[in-house]
Amino acid sequence: MRELKHLKYYGIVLFFIFTSLSANAQHKSLELGLFGGTSYYIGDLNPALPYNMSQLAYGAVARLNTSPRWAFRFSYTHGKLKGDDLKTNAVANRNLNFVTTINDFSLVAEFNFWKYFTGSKKSFFTPYLFGGVGFFMFNPKALDGTDLQSRGTEGQNAGFDDRTPYAKYNFSVPFGFGFKYSINEKIGLAFQWGMHKTFTDYLDDVSKTYYDGSVNDPYSDPTASHDAYEQRGNSSTWDWFNFTGITLTYKFDLYNKRKCNVSKW
Repeated sequence: MRELKHLKYYGIVLFFIFTSLSANAQHKSLELGLFGGTSYYIGDLNPALPYNMSQLAYGAVARLNTSPRWAFRFSYTHGKLKGDDLKTNAVANRNLNFVTTINDFSLVAEFNFWKYFTGSKKSFFTPYLFGGVGFFMFNPKALDGTDLQSRGTEGQNAGFDDRTPYAKYNFSVPFGFGFKYSINEKIGLAFQWGMHKTFTDYLDDVSKTYYDGSVNDPYSDPTASHDAYEQRGNSSTWDWFNFTGITLTYKFDLYNKRKCNVSKW
């Protein structure tokens, strides 16, 4: 049932985005550029520490500016997420760790607090908010490189408690804030902080309980000190990840077919 609710949310957001795009079909400019920054995760192995074990992230962006207040951005970002009980002490005597690459595709709407467009001498700076939908792929491994999903560390391969292997892709709700600055007539700079609320608890391969074979699997129970059904993670909360960084874009003017004059923003 939760999955159906998520699909309804995506439908509403996409309807809003594409309706807004249609309503502003006489768009003004398109910006293409690159993103560079950091990524980190919040979940069972790192419940609350921002930028703990943060990693390099990079990608590409395309931003359609439909008005001085609104823009729509599609982005691809490649990052890496890490977590280690020995670094955070999230749960004593568990000693789990993971690392995963993230390949994220997001479509978000951006709202500028002040009028802004790249190239303006008057409206050259603004804070902004953004939110939308995302799709990402991941593949958790132990820090020594061992694949974790294929091992079924919570009894998925053994059918323990009717568990099955989790998917290595999922959807997210990206949202956050940033600041835009026009360097010159064509080049724009933006700083952004963005969280991604996911609908999986397995970014870190940790969610539910130990299973009856855990003590024989060093990647399920490294301390070999837990019984089946003892809590291994917190399945009541989803995992999150973050991208923080800078985008540098180049603007292409897209002129209105009805009005070929230069924009007066």
